[in-house]
Amino acid sequence: MAYETIIVEKRDHVARITFNRPQRLNAINSTLGLEMKAALEEIEQDPEIRVLIITGNPRVREKEGRQEITHCFSAGWDLSETAHVEPIVEMVGAYEKPVIAMINGYALGGGCELSLACDFIFISENSEIGLPEVNRGILPGWGGTQRLPRRVGVSKAKWLIMTGDTVNGAEAKAIGLADEVVPKENLDRTVSDFAEKLAAKPPVGLRKIKEAIKKGVDTDLEAGLEIEQKALGDLLQTEDFREGIAAFIEKREPQWKGR
Repeated sequence: MAYETIIVEKRDHVARITFNRPQRLNAINSTLGLEMKAALEEIEQDPEIRVLIITGNPRVREKEGRQEITHCFSAGWDLSETAHVEPIVEMVGAYEKPVIAMINGYALGGGCELSLACDFIFISENSEIGLPEVNRGILPGWGGTQRLPRRVGVSKAKWLIMTGDTVNGAEAKAIGLADEVVPKENLDRTVSDFAEKLAAKPPVGLRKIKEAIKKGVDTDLEAGLEIEQKALGDLLQTEDFREGIAAFIEKREPQWKGR
């Protein structure tokens, strides 16, 4: 499928969605929202894809005879539109396959919220991330008030959301907003290596681990352990489990089938 505002790439078992509205700092409008929804569905249904990376293209323009490059993940909601595109954030949050946000540059408002819905956040040192919605008289309504406290704690979340302050890559890592901070020139390779590492694991196992953590994290320990045992029981019935045991005994690399 041809897309106007995103680029979709697939390599081996890893897919990548790149926001491609650099002239608007990859702000999310209705077209991007619809295309993102279609791409997410396509990738979710592709049995060959085990991991998804989401990132954004930089803005490049001529200024005083030289190129000016502005790196951006996404500046959030395109304020020139009133379209409601929250469903793509919820789709990412509910995704069965592991999702990695690769942030180089601005990740503001809805862009930050989208990254919070991902499983992992890798960020470059030069990036700027935050939820500045309060400066427009609103609040981060794509899950920001709920996901950010779960990542960084209530006090830090209140500080970021109520002030609208942004933080750089190192600060994001320090408060737990990002999982890894990387020099910008190493970001792509670092994320690709991590995605390939995940993609080498059994697909059903990854999905069940993600499901067990998501369902169990907000319950009490007893309920969480029941969820864990149910997930384990499901995995014991899979071909991948039998392959994992056989590969261990035969001292070879497992060949995962995803079933």
